[in-house]
Amino acid sequence: MMFMRVAGMAGALAALFVAGSASAQGAKPSDPQIAHIAYTAGQIDIEAAEQALKKSKNKEVVAFAKDMVRDHKAVNEKALSLVKKLKVTPEDNDTSKSLSQQAAQKRAELAKLNGDAFDKAYVTNEVAYHKTVNGALENTLIPSATNPELKDFQGHEQHAEQVAADLK
Repeated sequence: MMFMRVAGMAGALAALFVAGSASAQGAKPSDPQIAHIAYTAGQIDIEAAEQALKKSKNKEVVAFAKDMVRDHKAVNEKALSLVKKLKVTPEDNDTSKSLSQQAAQKRAELAKLNGDAFDKAYVTNEVAYHKTVNGALENTLIPSATNPELKDFQGHEQHAEQVAADLK
């Protein structure tokens, strides 16, 4: 792994999803909170991919970043349509705020890198991020959702791992 902070961010995300998405009383996150966390996670990946599109010259990284922008925008549009249909108002919460703050820090770190160093750090972060988000969705957020339509999610973890392997 290129930077120890990537692993630290993944660990922080896992802790945020597991502990931070519920209140101090141990309550599960509500559907409005889950909707906002999922949307925020998608938006974070869009912003990371847009940064990669500006910085990377690697064809595989650029193609992957384009996929991330396209796919996460589509998922977020579907999510917004779903919450409208369900009459659920996404609710900002400690988890979504912390995710946004961590992502801003990671983008700042990546902004200092160029070339292969940037490409490897970006893709390594994407692998860690998707593993963490997928795990949190499977183990915490989806089981906490009361509406079955909020339980549908697909990830990009395998695609990120493939690009990371190709960069080695």
